[in-house]
Amino acid sequence: MVRVRSGISILLLCAIAQLSAATAPRLKLAAPLKVLSPVNGATDVSTLPTLSWSSRLAASYDVYLGTAAPLPRVATQSATASYTPAAPLAAGTTYYWRIVAYNSDGSTTAAQWSFTTTAAPPAPPDVASSPTAPTAGQTWNVAADGDLQATLNAAQPGDTILLEAGATFSGNFVLPAKTGDSTSYITIRSSATLSTLPAPGVRIDPTYAPQLPKLRSPNSMPALVTAAYAHHYRIELVEFVGSPLGYYDILALGDGSSTQNTLDMVPHDLIVDRVYMHGDPAVGQKRGIALNSASTTIQNSYIADIKSADQDAQAICGWNGPGPYTITNNYLEASGENVLFGGADPAIVNLVPSDIIFTRNYLSKPLAWRWQPWIVKNLFELKNAQRVTIDGNVMENNWASAQSGYAILLTPRNGGTAPWSVVQQVSFTNNVVRHVSSAFNVLGSDDGYTTLTTNDVVIRNNLFEDVSAAAYGGEGRLLMINGGVQITVDHNTVLNDGLATVCPYGTAVQGFVFTNNFIPDNGYGIIGDNAPPGTPTITAYFPNVVFLGNIIVGAPASDFPAGNFYPATTTDGGLVSYGSGDYTLLANSTYSAAATDGTAIGANIDAINAAAGTNY
Repeated sequence: MVRVRSGISILLLCAIAQLSAATAPRLKLAAPLKVLSPVNGATDVSTLPTLSWSSRLAASYDVYLGTAAPLPRVATQSATASYTPAAPLAAGTTYYWRIVAYNSDGSTTAAQWSFTTTAAPPAPPDVASSPTAPTAGQTWNVAADGDLQATLNAAQPGDTILLEAGATFSGNFVLPAKTGDSTSYITIRSSATLSTLPAPGVRIDPTYAPQLPKLRSPNSMPALVTAAYAHHYRIELVEFVGSPLGYYDILALGDGSSTQNTLDMVPHDLIVDRVYMHGDPAVGQKRGIALNSASTTIQNSYIADIKSADQDAQAICGWNGPGPYTITNNYLEASGENVLFGGADPAIVNLVPSDIIFTRNYLSKPLAWRWQPWIVKNLFELKNAQRVTIDGNVMENNWASAQSGYAILLTPRNGGTAPWSVVQQVSFTNNVVRHVSSAFNVLGSDDGYTTLTTNDVVIRNNLFEDVSAAAYGGEGRLLMINGGVQITVDHNTVLNDGLATVCPYGTAVQGFVFTNNFIPDNGYGIIGDNAPPGTPTITAYFPNVVFLGNIIVGAPASDFPAGNFYPATTTDGGLVSYGSGDYTLLANSTYSAAATDGTAIGANIDAINAAAGTNY
């Protein structure tokens, strides 16, 4: 007799009874007993969510997802207890979903669940259609000996300020707030003929320096800052030169201090386009752009020689601005963290930098820095950020130095006054990460102060090349992870030489999905603290895991779950030419249609080349 205990699912008790009854003529299918993510009724869900559930007795699933009855079927006879839409869902929309679970005895339909996607973020400045010069307004010409600040004070929305090409303007200039609520931009740019400068959409580089006016700080303060409430400024075709001793910021958009403590005073609608910014080659610079504004675009720019021997240095860093941010097609060079969001507690309560679009950027540290005194940590780090799209970037050259060499950190941090800090809803797709000690370090929550839990992270269709402990020190891993919820690693090609590729420790990860990846075993493959490699580690650290469709080169099949592949060498794995850098799978490879979605295992290299502008 089965006794019903308060709080225990009747379905679960029935399933247990069916499994334990020796006289039962056959197994009965249990309905999906638990929705893992997103929870029923969840709000502010990513528009590209991974739906996951659990059912102990099911062999396959149909997935129904839509906004109204009848719900369309979006997956048929799937072997995995998770589903990720092929394209983003509509923002700010309530979706309903249900699962039909199958085994040899038939099918059972689960209850219907729902969630609501996050609202569409406010649009960043429409830089694609915004003209280089305003269609109306006055033009101000500022010669080398002119008064730039007076001109900034006098200019009105729609005006253009032309700075003498090649001239140096020394000062601590301020973009003032203008009266009224005009949405016309004040544009500040070089007086050089536009045909001699990069066209819109083209990244600038140092060869254009002779034709650019130069803004330089005479002291440790920024060369240019925004006043509180300032808005609708466009800065383009200008050179920013580092401060004399490399202190603090070159350009400050918004205010990172406690002075900026309400959202209404945050500067907004700012565009930085085709700007050349650099520190001093000898002394470096603490930071290029302090990004604490709202609705800001940084594009087609070149930021270099941001480096320090006694503190972290960043090309771009933001912590006290709400976003949204579009950062696209820039060269970004810095010793500490090339790009960082978070790291200091925001003065605005409950602020999380949000709606960050980071595409087609080139992040690098010159290899010569390895033998110089600069403090080197990582390439891209999120300590407090949400709704972040990182797509089509190249991130290269990171070695073990001031830290252990991980290139990308997703590690929520609270300095003591911001318990709302979180890293969530992060999409990392179509990127190339190369010539690094290790790739990802993911932390579920701060190990010092209280934070929210890292969640909804998707790492999909990336190439991780030359991830090497031998060449760059450190550990040579793809992923080190401690905790987190709903972490998906899917369709990546990984070439690393560490003794292990995935290393969990500390807190188990809930809702972990590891599918369709091409990785080496290198002796230990997937190994966690105090757990043997392979299945024992997966069981201990990844409960309710989806682990299917992976190629694990050189691994003993007996060490890992069924549903994966274990060729002896990378050649047997079907790569076109590992030695010459062609990491696509041969069309006639055994694995060219073996992924859980019917495509080739590993990354789609053609899609990466199209997104990142690479040529693999």
